[in-house]
Amino acid sequence: MTHEGPFLETLTRRLAETPPEFLAEPVLDGKGVVQVEAVVADLLRELGGELAEKEVTQFRSHGSAAGRNRLRLTLIACWLLADDWFKRNGRALVIEIKRFLMEGVHELAISGAADKFTTDADRREELARVSLAQLSLRPAGETETQAQDRLMTISSSERQRVIKAARAAEERARHIREAMARQAAEEAQAKAMRE
Repeated sequence: MTHEGPFLETLTRRLAETPPEFLAEPVLDGKGVVQVEAVVADLLRELGGELAEKEVTQFRSHGSAAGRNRLRLTLIACWLLADDWFKRNGRALVIEIKRFLMEGVHELAISGAADKFTTDADRREELARVSLAQLSLRPAGETETQAQDRLMTISSSERQRVIKAARAAEERARHIREAMARQAAEEAQAKAMRE
């Protein structure tokens, strides 16, 4: 988040106004409306990059619900990244944008339904902030610390990581308590046998 990007409000408003074409069903197993790989290729071309032939398969899926959600979120992310700010500054960010579309969107798609990233204010902010962070950008008018703090607060993947870590810590504590109880029982039994 070392460089200043666009205003967050611009991006969240853009997400709220996502046109129906970017919310249409992605082509899965020959059914659907939108060829996601074509949308990604068009975006990258507009920003001064390209989608290599070997990368095209990253934007296809074979009918799974998780794959469908990832492709739907990829379309929404393409709409977000087609903002004028990225068109003006995107040439320097093409590699990071491609990486975000291939990897970062996948992580976000695991955290919730794609349509929530256009209809829910917190999810819109999350997508905008995660997108910027993946591109080493922060919202205009925010310091790095402010941007990082807000990202950690709003990020569902960070929330899931914290919950998972808390569960793992609780599990370790339970194992330690059980081991201590066994040891105490063994010591009590050994003491009783000596007496």
